[in-house]
Amino acid sequence: MRKLMLVPAAILAAGMLSTAVYAQDPGPGDGGPGWHHHHRGGAMMHELKALNLSDSQKASVKTLFKSSREQLKPQFQAMMAQRQAFNSAVPGSPEFNSAESALAQAASSAASARVQQEAALRTQIYALLTDAQKQQLATLQAQHQAKMAEWQARHAQSAD
Repeated sequence: MRKLMLVPAAILAAGMLSTAVYAQDPGPGDGGPGWHHHHRGGAMMHELKALNLSDSQKASVKTLFKSSREQLKPQFQAMMAQRQAFNSAVPGSPEFNSAESALAQAASSAASARVQQEAALRTQIYALLTDAQKQQLATLQAQHQAKMAEWQARHAQSAD
């Protein structure tokens, strides 16, 4: 009888321990657990890690990412202020309609700024790479595109 109670108790304890560890570990990105593919830098960061960058290249990339984040901060703060005004307005009121328009404009501007900043960041990082790393990056990107196409094909079939 005692053995029968010991096994479920051990399983329960292991489950609780893994949940506690999982809850404390924020994961590799800012999004916390489950956001493994949504960390800063996106797929490019994953590909950069595979390129065996030199220490000076790593330092330069880190500086570029930090600078990029700082440049986008005002856009993000403006959008958050608009979001707060939108959330505090009463639906149907003139303030709500005004806040909705302002938030839509701020979100549009922020999205545009993010895309432009990402393009600039990719260009700056690409300039840091050696010719061999550029070739390896092209191969990694082609592999990534092939995996994405395969995934899309599998999921398109299951949706039919």
